[in-house]
Amino acid sequence: MVKDLDNFLRKAMVGMSFNTLAVAGVDFKTGSINALELENKKITKNIYFDLASLTKPLTLSATKLIYPELFTKDLPLELLLNHKASLPSGGRLSRDSWMDQILSYKIIPGETLYSDYGALRLMLELERKSQKDLKSLCDSYWDRELLFWKDLPKDAHSPFSGFRSGEKIKGQVNDDNAFIIGKFCSHAGLFSTVSGLAKSLINLNEKHDLLASILKVKFEGKFVDGWDSASGENSLAGKGYGPGTFGHLGFTGTSMWIDPHRQKGQIILTNATQNYWYHREGLNNLRRSVGEFLWKWI
Repeated sequence: MVKDLDNFLRKAMVGMSFNTLAVAGVDFKTGSINALELENKKITKNIYFDLASLTKPLTLSATKLIYPELFTKDLPLELLLNHKASLPSGGRLSRDSWMDQILSYKIIPGETLYSDYGALRLMLELERKSQKDLKSLCDSYWDRELLFWKDLPKDAHSPFSGFRSGEKIKGQVNDDNAFIIGKFCSHAGLFSTVSGLAKSLINLNEKHDLLASILKVKFEGKFVDGWDSASGENSLAGKGYGPGTFGHLGFTGTSMWIDPHRQKGQIILTNATQNYWYHREGLNNLRRSVGEFLWKWI
């Protein structure tokens, strides 16, 4: 089985503009994980990937699951969590004034607009309401290989994910705003190995009933408790997912999807922004093809 996956991934990587790929199939019923990591066409292990926007559900969605009382009868927080609060999608923030800017926006019910600013605002509102920092609200289920980027071990191996000021970004968060803010934040900044991420999702389910909680929610829009929902034959989750499948995508070429009825999940981690970020067709084709393979393989 692993040999079949290895052969498939090597073919899928042909023509890609990046050199590192890790995947995992997760069985939530048994708590088992099957993972494979490739770098420069060689099998390796313990690669720490920049998870990019996978950070959002791993922090904000997890906080709602762990501390639902923070969201009780609080419509603005639900709007922020599900990208319906009419905040701008994003832009360049200032190191000194980012917080004032994010707090200046009015929260107004609106159409779905995916927003990094909304994620940051939700972090600030949760910290205000709980009188705790976001990391302490959401890190209890993390595996030891899921980390804030500034907490990466000195010997951690992380593929470079792009360029900043002419220098390779390696072991630092790719997102410029997360880098400028410099503190733990909700929209980007977590790093993990593929196994560390898989174990963390299993932990979140075992401790806080992640899958059961999603099955109770009525799917009325694209985002469900902060998780993206898979829909359509052309979904980046790949063919083979079932009803109610949820997950998230990350700018650096990361993704995770969970089919709650089958209690199966898949993870794809890459450094797709290694050389450039603006051509996504190849990455998305890989996501679909590898995703389809994983749904059959898990």
